[in-house]
Amino acid sequence: MIGRRSTSSQGRMPRARRIGIAGVALAVVVALTGCVPSILNPAKPVSTPTGEDVAADLRPYYSQVLEWERCGEGLGCATATAPLDWEHPADGEIKLALVRHVATGDRIGSLLVNPGGPGGSGYEFVADSLDYAVGQPLQERFDVVGFDPRGVGRSSAVACYDAAQMDDYLYGIVPAERGSDEWIDLVGSAAADFGQACSENTGDLLAQVDTVSAARDLDLLRAILGDEQLNYLGYSYGTFLGATYADLYPERVGRLVLDGAIDPSAGDTEVTQAQAIGFENALRAYLEDCLTGADCPFDGSVDASMDEVGRLLASVDASPLRGTDGRMVGADTLLTAIIYPLYSAESWPYLSQMFESVMFGEADVALSFADGYNGRNEDGTYRDNSTEAFRSVNCLDYAYQSDVAIMREKAAAIAAAAPIIGPYFGYGDLSCVNWPYQGDRDRAEIHAEGAAPIMVVGTTGDPATPYEWAVALADQLDSGVLVSYDGEGHTAYNKSNACVDDAVESYLIDGTVPASDPMC
Repeated sequence: MIGRRSTSSQGRMPRARRIGIAGVALAVVVALTGCVPSILNPAKPVSTPTGEDVAADLRPYYSQVLEWERCGEGLGCATATAPLDWEHPADGEIKLALVRHVATGDRIGSLLVNPGGPGGSGYEFVADSLDYAVGQPLQERFDVVGFDPRGVGRSSAVACYDAAQMDDYLYGIVPAERGSDEWIDLVGSAAADFGQACSENTGDLLAQVDTVSAARDLDLLRAILGDEQLNYLGYSYGTFLGATYADLYPERVGRLVLDGAIDPSAGDTEVTQAQAIGFENALRAYLEDCLTGADCPFDGSVDASMDEVGRLLASVDASPLRGTDGRMVGADTLLTAIIYPLYSAESWPYLSQMFESVMFGEADVALSFADGYNGRNEDGTYRDNSTEAFRSVNCLDYAYQSDVAIMREKAAAIAAAAPIIGPYFGYGDLSCVNWPYQGDRDRAEIHAEGAAPIMVVGTTGDPATPYEWAVALADQLDSGVLVSYDGEGHTAYNKSNACVDDAVESYLIDGTVPASDPMC
């Protein structure tokens, strides 16, 4: 989950995990009790809810029986219902989409998986890339369940703009000097229009897509899938969802892995500044590596190359490049194109190709990278509603203020902390200050007193969820256990090394936690 989308006006949060690269464009990217038959059985399998005692108005939800339909090789899909408003369960209901891969060996129970976002589809994550989502040992021992949280994808979803409107929203050029009164008015007006469209096209759901509500959905899924306790693997924003669950239901925590952690006590500005620094450090790491190779588009020192990137951003901010399809690459779109491959060191060679093309005044490669990040298809359609969901959840999960003088102070501080990338990370308040619904969650530490051990995984070179957030969350949780990976990239399990994989899998399968941080 990093922040979306027009970077100066959208604020930043970590994005869902990315799956890989294809060509020059980066192609990103629950369970039941033991008596349930395999989803490959001709008899339609059903769930066996736990039958736990809940309030009368919640019993219809907690007692529902899921019916699984075959939806792919080794996969079953089902739809659950949840209250629209958990505080008023009689006011309506929403749909939650699930997909399940049944354990291939000696089954332990369910493992619910969230890829991040907010706005990432857990359904697509498991259905399309099971081996990337979890390793083979977990597939053998758990029914792996992906789900789309409320507001996302196949579940009851937020809807805002059509494809043409989304193009203008994400790629449009603001005709004013960045940070000027006119620029602030235009950006704020565009954000307000977007929010109004979301309200008109989504209805009452827009007020109910906050993370606390999603965590209550998670407990509902646990119960109707037949699990007394929650086993969960959350990446990026999924760590915040998991930690929120632990805060609400510490006694129901089974084995939770939170990889690429968010510090729940950090406010919007703290998050934005930390990410600006994180991506700036990742850019520096890329350049250090690039300058040792023969095909690097930069030369000289790392500092000189960083300055050249800064000049490229300033140049397209003043004079955007035009792509062959007529869309423009300004600084915000170029920054998205830079950030996208910084999620993984394996993508750095493609970043070099993109930089070289921009240096020659070409926009198409940068647009293809931004499209990959934004979920835009080659035909101009969008693969999902992750932009809409991302904005809607964040506007409810954080507090925002409208004082322009304070915005400018915060923007200056971010720019000072990250001189190359930071100037395009400011003014995030504009995204949500006029949102149709304002959140009231207090950003505070999460302790989850009484919870079983919770594993927190942090990567020292993670640009989207900086390592210090993992340290902070592990310290806050009364039962937090930190596993550190010394390396680059966003999240570590099933993508870094055997040390991390062994620690995560031993914990989830056997309940074993390391006596101390293994420092993988």
